Amino acid sequence: MSPEQQGNGGVPRGRRGVTVPPGGASREELWPGANAEKTEKLLLRSLKRQAGAQGLELRHSAYGYALIDSARKPVEDRNDMTLAEVKSRLKERGSR
Repeated sequence: MSPEQQGNGGVPRGRRGVTVPPGGASREELWPGANAEKTEKLLLRSLKRQAGAQGLELRHSAYGYALIDSARKPVEDRNDMTLAEVKSRLKERGSR
């Protein structure tokens, strides 16, 4: 017990830190990639909304991303675009 709790008659509480399992990554190693993943997730959701507003669907495959039109055909016959390419294609189509 901490000295400040000993004399006040409070319920004794123990504090224990979370230990890392043997061979496991430390907590500090998991956080640096979290911001990048969250940014990508938010961008993906935003692009899906933009595509839906233009009558398209954004899909992911093993090769990359594809914009699918209402006839279920890939726009520009591509299914290997990056998110940056998808963003630029949506911007081009939106400005027409």
